[in-house]
Amino acid sequence: MQSVANIVVASGLLIGLAYGAVALLSGFCLLSGLRGWWADGDSRLIRTYALALGVAIAAAQLLAAGGVVDLGKTIYLQPSFSAPLMFFGGLLFGYGMVLSNGCGSRALVLLGRGNLRSFVVVIVLGIAAQMTLKGLIAPGRLAALQATQSAPAVISLPALLSTFGLSETFARMLAASAISGALIIFAFAHAPFQRAWGQIAAGLAVGLLVTSGWFATGYLGADEFSPAAVTSLTFIAPIADSVQYVMLSTGLTLNFGIAMVAGVFAGSLLTALVTRRFQWEGFSSPRHMLRSIGGAALMGAGGAMAYGCSIGQGLTGLSTLALASFVAVGGILLGTAAGLRGVLRVQPLVPA
Repeated sequence: MQSVANIVVASGLLIGLAYGAVALLSGFCLLSGLRGWWADGDSRLIRTYALALGVAIAAAQLLAAGGVVDLGKTIYLQPSFSAPLMFFGGLLFGYGMVLSNGCGSRALVLLGRGNLRSFVVVIVLGIAAQMTLKGLIAPGRLAALQATQSAPAVISLPALLSTFGLSETFARMLAASAISGALIIFAFAHAPFQRAWGQIAAGLAVGLLVTSGWFATGYLGADEFSPAAVTSLTFIAPIADSVQYVMLSTGLTLNFGIAMVAGVFAGSLLTALVTRRFQWEGFSSPRHMLRSIGGAALMGAGGAMAYGCSIGQGLTGLSTLALASFVAVGGILLGTAAGLRGVLRVQPLVPA
């Protein structure tokens, strides 16, 4: 049992190392992709994200269809969920992501490059998430969950297609093929992206890292006496657990998420040092710091309500084709759009 747990933890560390390196070199980030697409007309980063999602969906559903990983054991495919709470949490996360100029995973990557602003974002995000999951805000979250949760007859897109008389396997493959195919076509239907070999490699790599997480926890960690939680790349709860582990490691146990968070930071740091990208950076003004703290708090609380972030729901959750994940991601996209444009747009900071 201990050897299985060690394998899962080691897998989390290796996957985190790889993600940290890839994300630093490619600039992989949903916010950067959307900002570049909407504001500057450069859609290469968002197409990298689309490619990663397409690969993650196709590969995860193949693992599930082959019986290698039981995605039904994940938090994304629970029999009941609160659509309003998840959508609201996604809204908070998306807007907070704009305030902080990046999500939790991006903050970890930039921290490895010497960005001290990201250190504040990571710590505040972790504290806010832990407060929402288990602390002062938890009773309110649980009350809202109990008041609004429902147990729908279908909880995933393949299950929805099965109601039309399709077999479970065929419905799964049809849904995965349609969505992943559309995402991959969107990614490559752009001449500049077709020539961006680094971005193509990053999209493929991140999609396969999500799959690797499913395989590590759902297959390698499938011990009948002490099974690991079936999960993959996600950052809200793991960052919260990591902050707690740093303070109280004597009473806690390492898991996939904590090891992955450490790996992302280490992978980014090593890559930054090797490529000479390491550079100390800080806040430009007190207002800048206050905005980052507020955004991190919104991301931590919102991500806890939505069961994930732009990676945890946007890639990992959607790879399960869970209907709840589509709801959460809808909230994240709307919150991000509100922060980037419109009356609630986050104004650029004026240099001090």
